[in-house]
Amino acid sequence: MIEASGLRFAYGATPIIHGVDVTSRPGRVLGLIGPNGSGKTTLLRLLHGGLSPASGEVRIDGRPLEEIDRGGLSRRVAVVVQEAGGESTMTAAEMVLLGRTARLSGFQRTSSEDVAAATRAMDRVGARHLARRDFAALSGGEKQRVLIARAIAQDADHLLLDEPTNHLDIRYQHEVLGLLRSVGRTTVVVLHDLNLAARYCDDVVLLEEGRVAGSGPVAEVLDPELLTRVYGIGVRRVDAEDGLHLLFTPLEGAA
Repeated sequence: MIEASGLRFAYGATPIIHGVDVTSRPGRVLGLIGPNGSGKTTLLRLLHGGLSPASGEVRIDGRPLEEIDRGGLSRRVAVVVQEAGGESTMTAAEMVLLGRTARLSGFQRTSSEDVAAATRAMDRVGARHLARRDFAALSGGEKQRVLIARAIAQDADHLLLDEPTNHLDIRYQHEVLGLLRSVGRTTVVVLHDLNLAARYCDDVVLLEEGRVAGSGPVAEVLDPELLTRVYGIGVRRVDAEDGLHLLFTPLEGAA
């Protein structure tokens, strides 16, 4: 479980996160949603220690984040950020195998079991055919699949991902998010697409200018009136047998 209470953060004199509370429950997928500039990526970075809050606390399975050493954190939390590894000279397979080093100690080398785990992770995200290619030469979508495979290979209890569907075509958007649900890890994911959040998240935190505008199960937070106010666009919700769907219409008089 990842719990955060009273998080505040500013870039210089510009406040970004204002007293935010978040709880990501075991085995569930929590989506961080909200308009551009609402603080989603900043909040995610606070949750995995990429940024330090001005005030407030993050706890991983009940333990304060600042008390967990780097090795212990890497065994508990796997992170996928959008800008990772762009200039690497590694092959895709070597990049995924890096995920296994979090579980090694000292000068211990990766084993055949580690290679097998990395291979399985590449299979799960549809990236096995990329194994021998240079990571830096891959397309944005291909890189994203490789980085997600690396996180899965890491075998951490918690997965934190910043827009994992960025650059992916529709098929892989659904396959990757379906995969994240299937691995049974405590997962926090930044998403822009509200319909993807509706389909694949259990819970969501809706941010508005660095504050929580709504938090809880998907069906409760994805309320048309609330979304219309926060996003400034007309929202109609359709509840179907396969879940809820959102339809959007510009508001009258909107520029």
